[in-house]
Amino acid sequence: MSAPVPGTVPGTGPSRITSYQRNGLTFDVLDDGPLEGTPAVLLHGFPERSTCWRDVAPLLHAEGVRTYAPDQRGYSPRARPFGRWNYRIGALGDDAIALIEEIGQPVDLVGHDWGAIVGWSVAARRPDLVRSWTAVSVPHPMAFLKAVATSSQGLKSWYMLLFQIPLLVDLVGRFAPQVFLSSLKQIGMTSAEVARCRHEILEYGALPGGLAWYRALPLMGSAARGTDVTVPTTLVWSDEDAALGRRGTELTPPHVTGPYEFVELSGVSHWIPTQAAEALARAILERRASVS
Repeated sequence: MSAPVPGTVPGTGPSRITSYQRNGLTFDVLDDGPLEGTPAVLLHGFPERSTCWRDVAPLLHAEGVRTYAPDQRGYSPRARPFGRWNYRIGALGDDAIALIEEIGQPVDLVGHDWGAIVGWSVAARRPDLVRSWTAVSVPHPMAFLKAVATSSQGLKSWYMLLFQIPLLVDLVGRFAPQVFLSSLKQIGMTSAEVARCRHEILEYGALPGGLAWYRALPLMGSAARGTDVTVPTTLVWSDEDAALGRRGTELTPPHVTGPYEFVELSGVSHWIPTQAAEALARAILERRASVS
């Protein structure tokens, strides 16, 4: 029996998945590309939403890929539970798993920044749902923790401690947004990207939910370290990333037991999906082709 077409309703043709539910929360989804294309799930990071894939997705569509890009927990207006306990990595991963189960077949999974952390978790926990995995910017969680202890990564991650202070960054984003936005420009966002962040994160009310992901870090325990990944994996990293150094990428291979490739982009900042869309799409498609 052939696999079901994602979004198919019995007795009708394929349909779009514009939202899905889990545990009383409703997540918005950008579902685009050929209706009968092979499915790929694209997970955004902080502080961005599903639209960060706007330049990558069309390149995938042209190669027969149907993309599903959710606004994740804390970002979708109907999926903003209160309290950092609700933003543990297990819950975030379960949200992505619920979308894949809604799609109805294994997917090519892609994640940037925090979306990569979620993706590492999903690929490790549910390899049956992941055809291939492309991590963007962020190494395997255990490799990241080792890098913090053995390199300058700890200094690069200083902002994670700042984000732990209750309400501080939330209030800055609300009453002094230019301070928050200028910090993003300092780590590589363009003026257009900063303007989009103002509109799609600050004005949309998504900043507190995004910060809650960081504030849940002390509650994650062993889940934050992750387990080894068996699915075919590509890690894409850029050498001008101000937040993530090279050491984590060097420590990642022992944590991937399946086929693995490392792609380094030269002269690109942390914001790979919007600033190196063609190179990223090429890496995704090559990983996808390797398991076709």
